[in-house]
Amino acid sequence: MATCYRHPNRETGVSCSNCGNPICPDCMTATPVGMRCPDCAGQKTRVHTARTMYVAPTVTYIIIGICVLLFFGAGGSFGGGGGNKVFRDFALYGPLVAEGEYWRLVTSGFMHSGLLHLGFNMYILYWLGTQMEPSLGHLRFAALYLASLLAGSFGVMLLDPTAVTVGASGAVFGLMAAAFVMQHARGINPMQSGLGMLILLNLGITFLVPNISIGGHLGGLIGGAIAALLMDRVARDRVGAGVAVCVAVGAVAAAGAIAVA
Repeated sequence: MATCYRHPNRETGVSCSNCGNPICPDCMTATPVGMRCPDCAGQKTRVHTARTMYVAPTVTYIIIGICVLLFFGAGGSFGGGGGNKVFRDFALYGPLVAEGEYWRLVTSGFMHSGLLHLGFNMYILYWLGTQMEPSLGHLRFAALYLASLLAGSFGVMLLDPTAVTVGASGAVFGLMAAAFVMQHARGINPMQSGLGMLILLNLGITFLVPNISIGGHLGGLIGGAIAALLMDRVARDRVGAGVAVCVAVGAVAAAGAIAVA
């Protein structure tokens, strides 16, 4: 993640719409053409600063809360609570999706197989969500998350439909891919910001560590990248169009998952 050009110790996912410099909330100035850094905002009329317009990452907190509650509500782990009714009813399992239990494509993304699994996913979700949600807004961020989650489920159905799968990893991979696309579109080098290396590290873990859903991770990564590209190309600065793009990506992923089931 890039750091503010005036405050190097502050990470940010927002850049000046004029010069492209990464800027933190204290350095943002809202203008009719987007967020500007202090240098580009001009010394004429100061409009509301980003601190007064700051959007709390509410959706991020809600998703984390749901995941934590379901984890402990299901007995604390998949291995120890595999017979728990919560897991039986909501984990992703291809044969049951084929029988019409389509909700599993979504609900499985809010469940986790252990404390380490939960903690790792929630940490990255918090890190990405607190940067991306204020920039995208609640609706677009929620739509992007859902599209990535469904794309991850589609990947599972394609590569390993008979495995019982849970976890927010697909959605988190989608957010990482979307952040990569957005940084690149703003002139920020994702490899220099550290995001590119984070993605490569997680891909390495995906292929080298056993019992990790390759399909879920790759599906989420591809779905998030496609949604972000479309938002940047056809729906930039338009909330409704951005949401519609993500809904379309999620709908295609869900339809694909159901079709291959």
